Amino acid sequence: MRYMGLDVGDKTIGVALSDEVGLTANPLKVIARTGSIKREMGEIRRIVEESGIGRVIVGMPYMLDGSVGIQAEKVQEFIGELTRRVRVEVETIDERLTTMEAERVLIAADQSREKRKKVIDMMAAAVLLRAYMDKESYARRAEERVDEE
Repeated sequence: MRYMGLDVGDKTIGVALSDEVGLTANPLKVIARTGSIKREMGEIRRIVEESGIGRVIVGMPYMLDGSVGIQAEKVQEFIGELTRRVRVEVETIDERLTTMEAERVLIAADQSREKRKKVIDMMAAAVLLRAYMDKESYARRAEERVDEE
């Protein structure tokens, strides 16, 4: 199954896609949030359909103490629109600190501050998608070990 990762913010939505076998998470694009949920959902639907996405993983921006804050409430509203308009399976993953991890990756790749500003959101989407795929892979392997016993 192919996955899409979304890092939803107030100004942009970072988008990342897995490969066909679910081994890699690759940054794809940044969708500007212009206030038109119809346009945003249309762009996401187009990518889902063209790329054969089976599940969308949305980063949930919990507070550092694990509570739901204003930003997480906004993302929950976004997920409601996504499930109504795109009709795709949606899961969430805790995205705390993914932007900082994406920033570290870009700095290690010697990207300029200007370049980092343009790609940080799609890199954060790739980081959260990679975390989800790692979690799924670990759970699958653990289940297989139990079945073998």
